[in-house]
Parts: sequence; C-alpha cells; structure tokens
Amino acid sequence: MFAFIIRRALQAIGVLFAVGIISFAMFRFAGDPVNQIVSLDTPAAEREQVRRSLGLDDPVPLQFVHYLAKAAQGDFGVSYQFRQPVADLLAERMPATLELALCATLFATGFGVLMGVYSGLKRDSLLAKVFQTVSLVGISLPTFLIGILLIYLFSVTLGWLPSYGRGDTVKIGWWSTGLLTLSGLKALIMPSITLGLFQMTLIMRIVRAEMLEVLRTDYIKFARARGLTTRAIHFGHALKNTLVPVITIVGLQFGSVIAFAIITETVFQWPGMGLLFVQAVQNVDIPIMAAYLMLVALIFVAINLAVDILYTIVDPRLRTSIRQPA
Repeated sequence: MFAFIIRRALQAIGVLFAVGIISFAMFRFAGDPVNQIVSLDTPAAEREQVRRSLGLDDPVPLQFVHYLAKAAQGDFGVSYQFRQPVADLLAERMPATLELALCATLFATGFGVLMGVYSGLKRDSLLAKVFQTVSLVGISLPTFLIGILLIYLFSVTLGWLPSYGRGDTVKIGWWSTGLLTLSGLKALIMPSITLGLFQMTLIMRIVRAEMLEVLRTDYIKFARARGLTTRAIHFGHALKNTLVPVITIVGLQFGSVIAFAIITETVFQWPGMGLLFVQAVQNVDIPIMAAYLMLVALIFVAINLAVDILYTIVDPRLRTSIRQPA
C-alpha cells in the first residue's frame, strides 16, 4: 500500500512538472512582462533595470529553475494589474471558490445519489421519469444559461435571492465564510445549483445504471434467497457496490468544479479565483494566469491521489491486486 502511494505521488510530481513547463512558457512567450509593468514613455534605462530585477536577462534554463523553486515555495511573483503578490491574491479569493465548490459538490452528490437510487429501484414510476427529464435538462443546457434563468426567476421575477455577490461574510482567521450569515447563505444558493446541476445529473445517471446492473447480479439473488430484507439488499449490498464509480465522479468532478467555476463566478460576480482569472485574462496578467494553472493542477493531482486511496478502502479486490507483485 505504501509503495502504491509513493508510485502515485511520483506520477503526480511528474504532472506538476509538466504543468510548470506550460505555465513558465506563458511567462516567457506570451509577451514582454516589462511592457505590462511600466508605461509606454518609460526610459530605456528604467526598462532595463526592471528586466534585470525580474531575472529576464538570465538564460532560459536558469529562469525555469528559479521559477520552479519559487513556485514550490508558493511565490508566483507580483500581479501586473493589482501590484500585489499573486499568492496573497489567490489566498484572499480561495475561500469563496472552495466554499462554492464544496456546496455545489454536496448538492450534486446528495441529490444525485438519492435520485439515482430511486430511479434505479422504481424506474417505471412517474417520479423516476421526472428525474430522467431533469437529468436531460441539466446535461443539455450550458452553465451560463442555467445561471441566467435562475437569476431571472428568483431574483428579477420573485425577488427572493440576490443576483450577484457573496453577501455578508465572517472572518475566521484568514478564512472568510458566508455560511454564518443569512445574506451569505442566500447568495450561495443559486451559484451552487448552477455549478452543481451538471454533476448532479451525471451522478444520478451513473448511480441509476449501476443499481440496475448490480440488482441483476447473482449475489443479490443469493441475498434474497437467504431471506434478507429488501432494505438490507438495496442499501447494504447494492448501493455499496455502486460507490467506486461514484467516488471517481465526485473526486474528479470536484477538481473540475474548482477549475471551471469561472463561468459561474462570472455570471454571479462571485469574488473567487475564477473571477480573478477572468480579470487576469482581460488584462494579460500572466503571473495570475500561471499561478491559477499551477494551483488547479495541484488540486487535480491531490484529488486523484485521494480517489486512488479511497478505491482500495471501498473495494477489497483492489487491495489484493495492489499487494500482488507485478
């Protein structure tokens, strides 16, 4: 098991190294950083001084080594637009994005599993057909359109929920949360539904398909022959064996939710890392763009490693295969 974790960790380091090359190329080939920092009428001598202070006169391999060394310490330079350390800007926006992603994932997982189990057990019922229709809508409609429709219905027409912003927040150390205020909770509802609707429909369809497949297996028939209750068969045996694909989807989709919260944060003007990235693209703020890329890659590889470990906990067959020599 330990060797398995080490092997996966080394693969994750390789992925981060490749992403580091890509993000460094953004610094190197996406334009001259000096032109983004100084004005057009800046003297040539001052431009050269700024270039030397940034280390742009060093050979490219040496610049890459310095970039990776600083990135490993969480130092991604200074934002061209905000004139602040990029790490500080991301740390300030990170609570909003993680809070939104966590709520969207909990919404998608909770409702997706419940709807999938019900649709699998009572696939011919009217409610199961309604769930299937909802899943088609969730998969077909783009995220920005879902957000706009929710804003029109609940903000413009009914006036129940705010259409933008995060509401009032409370500081707990360096972390800011809106979960402890009424306006913060109300502001979180529509972005969470918008961001989690696609994942919810995906989870629902996977759980439904897995439940239908598992219920036809021989060990379920044997459990019925032993006289086990329907509840024990459905939730103690059938549902448990659908957890491996669900863990895969939830784990990988959580990284996707964080990475692609850009659209939702833009629609609702949610002050998270995604909105910061959009502003960086508009202003060619390469340090923020590169740091966001590295951070998303780190989140993905960490989630992949956690999912691989959870596999071995949920499915004993995987533990056996890991222990066997290659």
